[in-house]
Amino acid sequence: MDNKDLIQKPLSRRLRIFSFDPSIAARFDLAGIGEISISVPWEDLQPGPVGEYIEVVDIDPASEVIYAPVDLNDTWLLAQDGHAPSEGNPQFHQQMVYAVAMTTIGHFQQALGRTALWSPHREPTGPKKYFVRRLRIYPHALRDRNAYYSPDKKALLFGYFPVGRKDKDNTPGTLVHTCLSHDIIAHETTHALLDGVHPRFNEPVNPDVFAFHEAFADIVALFQHFSYPTALRDQIARTRGDLEAESLLGQLAQQFGLASGRGGSLRDALGTRDPKTNVWRPTEPDVRALEKTAEPHARGAILVAAVFRAFLTVYKSRSRDLLRIASEGTGVLRAGDIHPDLAARLAEEAARCAAYVLQMCIRAIDYCPPVGITFGDYLRALVTADTDLNPEDPLGYRLAFVESFRAWGIHPRGMRSMSVESLLWPSAKDLITELIFSNPLKDEDSKDRIARLNQALQSMNAKYESVRSDERWNQKTSDQDMSLAARTAPADLEPVHFDDTDRYKIWRDAEEMSQIFWKWFDDDSQVLAHALGIVRNNNASLIRSANVTPQRKPTVYQDGNDYKFEVHSVRTANRRGRQGWTTSELVVEITQRRRGYLDEAKQHEKDASSTPIPDKERGDFYYRSGCTLLINPRTMEIRRVIRTAGTIDDDQELARVRNFLTGGGLEPGNAFEMARNAMRAREPFAMLHR
Repeated sequence: MDNKDLIQKPLSRRLRIFSFDPSIAARFDLAGIGEISISVPWEDLQPGPVGEYIEVVDIDPASEVIYAPVDLNDTWLLAQDGHAPSEGNPQFHQQMVYAVAMTTIGHFQQALGRTALWSPHREPTGPKKYFVRRLRIYPHALRDRNAYYSPDKKALLFGYFPVGRKDKDNTPGTLVHTCLSHDIIAHETTHALLDGVHPRFNEPVNPDVFAFHEAFADIVALFQHFSYPTALRDQIARTRGDLEAESLLGQLAQQFGLASGRGGSLRDALGTRDPKTNVWRPTEPDVRALEKTAEPHARGAILVAAVFRAFLTVYKSRSRDLLRIASEGTGVLRAGDIHPDLAARLAEEAARCAAYVLQMCIRAIDYCPPVGITFGDYLRALVTADTDLNPEDPLGYRLAFVESFRAWGIHPRGMRSMSVESLLWPSAKDLITELIFSNPLKDEDSKDRIARLNQALQSMNAKYESVRSDERWNQKTSDQDMSLAARTAPADLEPVHFDDTDRYKIWRDAEEMSQIFWKWFDDDSQVLAHALGIVRNNNASLIRSANVTPQRKPTVYQDGNDYKFEVHSVRTANRRGRQGWTTSELVVEITQRRRGYLDEAKQHEKDASSTPIPDKERGDFYYRSGCTLLINPRTMEIRRVIRTAGTIDDDQELARVRNFLTGGGLEPGNAFEMARNAMRAREPFAMLHR
């Protein structure tokens, strides 16, 4: 045995980064917080750095230069927490993107309770998928004012550009590197992580899809600010504990915004500075803001503001006692700097609130429909996911979210109540009961309906048993990554340790589990299928309405007499709640696909045809529907069902997608051409971020 094998590896690696971006480190009054050291989980690294999750490739095509890769295992770098922050050192740029990206991955793994996986490569004309072990990061990929995640390349591409402005914040000719902005790195890494969970969220079928991608990436970057104690205590002290005041904590990518002529940070969740008076004004909720906003970044900013407002509500509640003690009961602090001890305690409360909100926001993506996400769907996901993990809500996080979303005019379509319990996604049993009792057959009395309900539930339980008895199922579930939650501390601020399991095996097992579930749902169980929003054949639609004869839609992809469906993904989730117990569940996504035509007359012609449409005919766009299921892996009970707004044969929902694509909802100009480009774009974020 080599002596090196006897040396225990450290749990973390310390690396220096810019806490916000280089412009903050260059300010005299903020010099103490501009550069910080953070801990990332220890892993064996090759020069690059190249690890289990990330591969940094530093090629600069515009300059025709390949920069030497940084070796973070070098003794000198280990001793001094890596390279010192520098705008002119490419090796520090490599270190910066690695450190921030790994921090972001850690937050996802802790919230979702599983090993992070990137979206696989897919064959353009076939169903085959290929495992992607590492996300590639190119710190100097573009000489452009842009940075984006490439779903096609499975890579983050960061640009740099010369400053053309001359003012107190900018010097002409100097370079701005997007790879040195903490917020831009976290934002783009979040795009990649979200794509690994929901690849169909790249298809803009309503105004909220791209806006959600942008908002969610901003939310992660924003609340990651609160995980850096030095910067947090400084900003708490400067604002005297008032997080509604202007501070760096609510701003994103300040250097990029100033250099590109925006006059301030790229986005601000708290407020904006009036360009005429230079007075900073907090953002007030506007219940009609969504109705007036279509551009994805501006629309996404509304969701960010709603989430941040909910965070502020809980933070104020948790810190009110500290302010009363410090102000001798008045709640109004005296003029001047606040005591350092008070600043430290307020920072602690802010960090705990922010950590919990960040975990809520990430965890909720497992509770979203597989396609066509809306802000209202995300609110239901937030409330349901938090209820499942922490049934009691003594600090009122869920009420704060519902109140804030209501103030910004965000609500699920078709909901009759905005109470917390009404927003919870239902179980399969609830949906089957509703299906049978809301659509009784002719001449059927209550006893017949109860008998039919019991028969449907018994059939569903029999299907559970068929899966549990499958040897492949028992092998796959026992091999799944079930150890992460056990090592995830219940405390809000303790870091998660990365797993040492084989990520390829986890991905491969999930693909094989998808086949098991496909066989499960392919069995003849029409009541269950329609309760889940899956349409299989003509007779199945009779369950939903006994008095209406459905019309088969040739535009739906079919296999003989049945509509095709896809078990899109199977994921595990292992989470530990506040009470200390751990929950394990499976997240299963099922989708169906239909050809959509931008010309409504052509759509009617195709659907009225008696001739089957060849599989190779794609149409102008895809209309997809389906559901996400939360399943107990031990009992196979379907605890939660998250359905899309319509089923695959729903003409009204298809028309809604068509109207969005042809109504100029994406970009001005030729709406038909933009719709085709956006639905089939291989680089949607390059277009979106330009």
